[in-house]
Amino acid sequence: MAIGFLGIGTMGLPMANRLLSAGVPLRIWNRTAGRCAPLVARGAIEAPSVDALFEACEVVMVMLLNQEAVDAALGRGLPAFGRRARDRTVVMLGTTSAGYSAGLAADIHRQGGRYVEAPVSGSRGPAEEGALIGMLAGDSPVVDAVEPLLRPFCRQMVRCGSVPSALRLKLAVNHYLIVLVAALAEATKAAAASGVDLGVFREVLDAGPMSSAVSRAKLHKLATGDFAPQAAIGDVAKIAQLVQRQAHDAGADASLIDATTQLFAAARARGLSGLDMVAVLEDGAMERVSPETL
Repeated sequence: MAIGFLGIGTMGLPMANRLLSAGVPLRIWNRTAGRCAPLVARGAIEAPSVDALFEACEVVMVMLLNQEAVDAALGRGLPAFGRRARDRTVVMLGTTSAGYSAGLAADIHRQGGRYVEAPVSGSRGPAEEGALIGMLAGDSPVVDAVEPLLRPFCRQMVRCGSVPSALRLKLAVNHYLIVLVAALAEATKAAAASGVDLGVFREVLDAGPMSSAVSRAKLHKLATGDFAPQAAIGDVAKIAQLVQRQAHDAGADASLIDATTQLFAAARARGLSGLDMVAVLEDGAMERVSPETL
């Protein structure tokens, strides 16, 4: 039986491409139908409706923008929800709040379905390379069955226990990532304003203990002014709010994520939602660091 995939966006497209490259028969659906064309050209079947996709697929992977999009696609709260969930395994790849995921899992189980959390750490580049890190939670037999299906786009998978432990972990990882990238963007701009040789700045960061795949990729984007999204500001702004809420609900110190959430909200208000997250401090006119200096 084919695998279903809901959501062909910035992350969904490369993940689905990896599944096709691995020979997985794939049925796909996206609210904006035109986005499915590259996958259809490679052999995926575009389902005419969500109902048709669930009828044809025992396992359905979900990589949609937010909780509202998931509810709408699954028909949650409507008679269609029971029809779609019954005897099916829903694999949540996207980022939601832990509380939302726990509630969705309970609703799916009540309808006779199965549910696995499988949020991923990584952006579009790692997805294209099959180098994402998957975090899995759910009933062990169901997770056992789902894990091999994720291998085409995950180089490592971590078992987290029961739902919603994977999404709690995912938001904790994103807490660090969001603050890290904002700090890198700020440090680069401050260095340039202070007259620091940005070529040397980059050389030191790339050579030292702070170097990472994230820092190298984001410095390259700052260097070239290529802000094509690996993780778009609009998406990160929403995830930052989830991270912030989780920290506040836990009574944890949230000083840095509070400030960073405001930065991403401000960038979105400046019309930068479609740019990569490292452009969080750019202005609407898209001033950027000169490629010749970084």
